Amino acid sequence: MDAPLKPADDDGPSLLFNQSLEKGLAVLRAFSARRRTMTLADVAAATDITKSSAQRMVFTLERLGYVRKHPQTRRYQLTPRVMEIGFNYLAADPLIDVANPFLSELTKVTTETSNLTEPDGLDMVYVARFVSSQFVPVHMPIGSRIPMYCTASGRAYLSALPEDEALALIERSERVAHTAHTRTAVDDIVDALRQTRLQGYATNSEELFLGDMTLAAPVIGSQGRPVAAVHLVAPTSRWTLDEAVRKLAPTLLQCARSLTTSVRGIG
Repeated sequence: MDAPLKPADDDGPSLLFNQSLEKGLAVLRAFSARRRTMTLADVAAATDITKSSAQRMVFTLERLGYVRKHPQTRRYQLTPRVMEIGFNYLAADPLIDVANPFLSELTKVTTETSNLTEPDGLDMVYVARFVSSQFVPVHMPIGSRIPMYCTASGRAYLSALPEDEALALIERSERVAHTAHTRTAVDDIVDALRQTRLQGYATNSEELFLGDMTLAAPVIGSQGRPVAAVHLVAPTSRWTLDEAVRKLAPTLLQCARSLTTSVRGIG
């Protein structure tokens, strides 16, 4: 079951907190690649709310055009209108506009796929992506989420945080072994962060997906804190880790530093 939404500051109950809105958003979040369509009972189970509450939420969302019911199966599914909310974020985020030319050049120079991810909770979220014409083992569309603890972009971001903050995020992570290569021990991940701080970039070799290898560097904002990470995909079918570090890391670092300079200029 997906984790329930919580207030951003999570300081405890508040008279201002709207539980109906929370439930409505939980219903939208419950739909996924694993749950493309759902009955009302499915919605109630996925969101941990009563069936009558699920019925009210789904009825309202259907009236607003965010979900629809299939005329034959009578199962509910999301509509394209949901994408308007995510697109509004992308359109309003100045970092994406600033990053796009740098990512385009990074892909042009390296001939590999470049990405920009931003932090959200314990995950990094894809917000920009320039795809290589070459084979890419895993398709990660805009909006995809990946855990911080076992990815290069996540470790790049964590490495630029104060150590106590990074440790707290790692300890809160579920730390599932996605492959035989996934580092799940806190000490191992902390060691990887120390290495990342020394060299300026993080690496990930098949810890999340087999065949997938990435290199990432943090983007630092105007307050001296990380705001995002840039990463390159270097499939194991084309690269060894040593080759990727030698040939791709310098260009990646240059991109991240140039982006950091530009980001600090926009406040």
